[in-house]
Amino acid sequence: MLTQEAKAHRVGEWASLRNTSPEIAEAIFELANFNEAIAEKIWEEGNDEVLIRAFARTDKDALFWGEQTIERQNV
Repeated sequence: MLTQEAKAHRVGEWASLRNTSPEIAEAIFELANFNEAIAEKIWEEGNDEVLIRAFARTDKDALFWGEQTIERQNV
């Protein structure tokens, strides 16, 4: 079982490789119960719950999901 620190590092690398905000990556992995295959599917298909959770983690007005910029006002 991964430690919290190892999970955070893995999620951070995953986010970086996909040009995705860490807040979005964290929310994706949380919804996927840290299963990378499920996380990848969520990342590819999108999920409104991810955006709600991601913006709850930050005060930023915009986050990146791959090549798409998501603005708080649109969530």
